[in-house]
Amino acid sequence: MRTATEVFLMIGGAGALLLAVSLISDGFLHFVHVDLPEFFSVEAVAGFVGAFGFAGAITSEAVGASGAGAVVAAAGVGVLAALPTAYLAVRLSRAARDMHTDVTPTRADLVGTIGVVVTPIGTAGYGEVRVRLHGQPVKLYAKSDRPLPAGAEIFVIEASSETSVVVEPVHPVM
Repeated sequence: MRTATEVFLMIGGAGALLLAVSLISDGFLHFVHVDLPEFFSVEAVAGFVGAFGFAGAITSEAVGASGAGAVVAAAGVGVLAALPTAYLAVRLSRAARDMHTDVTPTRADLVGTIGVVVTPIGTAGYGEVRVRLHGQPVKLYAKSDRPLPAGAEIFVIEASSETSVVVEPVHPVM
């Protein structure tokens, strides 16, 4: 392996490492609060550096970069590969950052849901119920005025907290 290829591989590896650290750290690298254009974001720089290094290494090895001209050609190919990669990194990070998400459910959303008793509810304590909240199953502690067996269908009439509810049976319990 040629020295130029090794240098390009180290540059590409540094870009990949920078991208991994920026994704894992969630803003750790944004300690400098300078209002720069979006194309200078950590993701864009990491994408540019990584693509430049790896494309340069591939080209360097393919053309046998032993002279200065071949190294410059490999660097040129690296830049040609790095520009669209940086652009895509900016677009993808913007899309992820501006992605629409549903509102976070609150305990008020629990009232009126229908579910099933998972752990029997006694007269003195709590049992467990499973309800569907925004399409997702949620298991909650539950209490009732009367004992309810496992498998009984319930209706939530009050949310005491985010994890416990007061329920009534949907059908009379015999």
